[in-house]
Amino acid sequence: MRIEFLHSAREDFLWAKAALRIGSATDNDLVLSAAQAVPRHLRIEQDRRGWVLQVLPSATRVYLNARPVRERALLRPGDMLSVGDCRMLLRDDVPPEQRETSAAPAAARCTAALRALAGTLSGRVLPIGNGLELGPYGRCPLELPQGEVASLKLGWQDDCLALEVTQASTTYPLRVNGVPVQRMVLQPGDQLSLGPHRFVLDAPGMEAEPVVVQPEPPAPVLPEDTAGPRGEVWWLIVTAALLALGIALVLWIRF
Repeated sequence: MRIEFLHSAREDFLWAKAALRIGSATDNDLVLSAAQAVPRHLRIEQDRRGWVLQVLPSATRVYLNARPVRERALLRPGDMLSVGDCRMLLRDDVPPEQRETSAAPAAARCTAALRALAGTLSGRVLPIGNGLELGPYGRCPLELPQGEVASLKLGWQDDCLALEVTQASTTYPLRVNGVPVQRMVLQPGDQLSLGPHRFVLDAPGMEAEPVVVQPEPPAPVLPEDTAGPRGEVWWLIVTAALLALGIALVLWIRF
């Protein structure tokens, strides 16, 4: 995890462990000022679902993407976490444009869509189909503060979903998972943010199918394998032969 402090000269904070403690006490992993946080403010833990935010009982209000969080919330790269006047942008360690890309099946175009989480389009699901353009000349306008204008388009190139900024805003850059980009290939779960607008790419058809490994058939069980070790079988044969010889000698002596 990489945390970028917006509107601050503080350097990015890198963290690679399973849990992160944040507060004003000096024994926290990430220390904030006393004016921003209480000594034990929040924890971020990683489990099978991803990053999980836990607000501790003594903490004041915590905001996630401008919405208050009282107890717990799931986090994703590109989320904005606010504690007091400290704004922290959560990012992946690896920039999204450096990820490996893989071709998606043609059927993925039917399921790919942008789900709006914030902004004037919040709550809407925008199917991508063969292509989608957002902005003043696209299907869905993107209203930005101070009259700023921006537009972007999504389309399929070599069976990959490509994103491109066709008109950039000078104040509000397009970010994917918290990183400013101009063009890149998207993957399911990517979060796009542009000013007050936030979108998540839902594309179940693009996700790789799990590889099913067939178990090897069990080896056939032979009768001699269940009879015990070979030495034990020969010992029984020799014992039986000696007993038979002894009985024959007793009978011969008596008669």
